[in-house]
Amino acid sequence: MYTIDVSAAVHNRAGLGRYAAALARALADARPGEISLFHNQGSDGRLPDELRYLPRRSVRLGYKPWRLAVLLAHWSRIHFDRLLPETRLFHSTEHLLLPLRQTPTVITIHDLIPKLFPQFHKKLNYYYLNLAMPLFCRRATAVIAVSESTRQDIIAHYRLDPAKIYVVHEAAAPHFKPAAPAKIKMVRGKYRLPEKFLLHLSTIEPRKNLDRLVDALQIVRRELPGLKLILAGAKGWLYDDFFARIATEQLEDVVRPLGWVPDEDLPAVIGAASLAVQPSLYEGFGLPILEHMACGQVVAASNSSSHPEIGGEAAAYFDPTHVEEMAAVISRLLTNPDEYQQRRELGLAQARRFSWQRAAVETLAIYDRILDNRQF
Repeated sequence: MYTIDVSAAVHNRAGLGRYAAALARALADARPGEISLFHNQGSDGRLPDELRYLPRRSVRLGYKPWRLAVLLAHWSRIHFDRLLPETRLFHSTEHLLLPLRQTPTVITIHDLIPKLFPQFHKKLNYYYLNLAMPLFCRRATAVIAVSESTRQDIIAHYRLDPAKIYVVHEAAAPHFKPAAPAKIKMVRGKYRLPEKFLLHLSTIEPRKNLDRLVDALQIVRRELPGLKLILAGAKGWLYDDFFARIATEQLEDVVRPLGWVPDEDLPAVIGAASLAVQPSLYEGFGLPILEHMACGQVVAASNSSSHPEIGGEAAAYFDPTHVEEMAAVISRLLTNPDEYQQRRELGLAQARRFSWQRAAVETLAIYDRILDNRQF
């Protein structure tokens, strides 16, 4: 039995939660009867409905106490094998690895933000992750990076043996597909969406570079005065200064947060937009790019970290630190219908190159290789 840690999905932790749930379901489909789940269970936790049929074990500790307990156990050389007596291999899908002595382990590393951008994390989280993540990577039997960009970061900053680090790409969930016109019309009314708007899909935090996006929007609005910016995603951390700026400059009618949007509405919200913009300074993978493209939306994105790897030739790129360049790319896409249509078609094709079925096959191959090597 292979055991997958789906704690991030239980606690609805944005992109990490999507990854854990989607991978676990794809693995279970690929190897029926061979996948079980593990998670910590705080008062706010709930296993996604699509995973409830799978066997599972849990510990009744909240997210923060459990993280501390795991790190202390690693330091103290205490093992938790008794929690998973029938497990042949354990896979942590977020940055938290159980200390197991008898069982081979795999950990997925999504990014190295705590190492590369310490200013974008709360202090306690920064200290914890910079202490824990290198340790977890050294202790794991194998490491999965969600992009080649992240793999190179791990090699450079954690000095791991490249041979133990594998790249397995994520994918957009199946419900991300072009929405029907009637559905788009419905969400326009439901969310009071403007006629023309840029859409940014992600958790709101400093790394997302939203201040520069607002600056670029102001430039584009000189030519297209009706254009607005819609932010779809929950508030993350260190966002107070951004919203204070919006209030101070009286931009509430130009920049509007929707908060978290339910999955059943999200493809239509994406379809209603004039253009998707992902200006992040750094992404370990950049899943929203694929989600936009799978819905038939054109994407303008920063040329940083993993974005070119994921967006391929379909996205239009800009330097995320150069506001005028960002504005020029946005303006060009909105005023050049031929390029817009070409990139829409390229985007649909690019999104089809990634699938959770493929991710499951590649992940299972890593599991099998680990177990085969342990037999000798």
